Amino acid sequence: MVAAVLERPTLVLNRNWQPVGVVPVTKALTKAWNDTARIVDPADYQQHTWDNWMQIPAEGELFIQTRFTRLRVPEVITLTNYDRLPTNSVTFSRRNVFKRDRFTCQYCGVQPGSDELTIDHVVPRAQGGTSTWKNCVLACIACNGRKADRTPQQAKMPLRSQPERPLWRPLYSSRGVRIESWSRFVSESYWNVELKE
Repeated sequence: MVAAVLERPTLVLNRNWQPVGVVPVTKALTKAWNDTARIVDPADYQQHTWDNWMQIPAEGELFIQTRFTRLRVPEVITLTNYDRLPTNSVTFSRRNVFKRDRFTCQYCGVQPGSDELTIDHVVPRAQGGTSTWKNCVLACIACNGRKADRTPQQAKMPLRSQPERPLWRPLYSSRGVRIESWSRFVSESYWNVELKE
């Protein structure tokens, strides 16, 4: 139970209150302790130092029991010295292709579940295709078998959308966890890249 609470995600805002990432509670508390971040109370947007936060009662809130007190679990922190937006890009991986394509076959549009989906090379490897964002899509087993080693044009199976590298969003790595208080800091477009797993 304690380990799960310590690994719970905390939203990280830059100095301008723009979302720049997600870290586990342990890292958020470390940043507050080191004075590189302030803990934000989502109820009133007040920023707290480590010492302030230690004084706030954790009644009715998720908490960590220390030897002397109950420490309320932070949901949002803001960095004290960071005002840029990150310029990261989304890493090409099987998991991220599933997220980008929303667990949907890009040929027929079904959502059969991850066990019934495969990664399909738009230009098959047999024809020189590579594993890249622009050449890989999700396909259900039936469509993948029907397309075989042909391009969508050759198989007369048009793609529902052209595959692209997705835009990086700070929350892309939050693993589908949605904390209600984050909606005060994060626009709906950020949630749209977060998909169920």
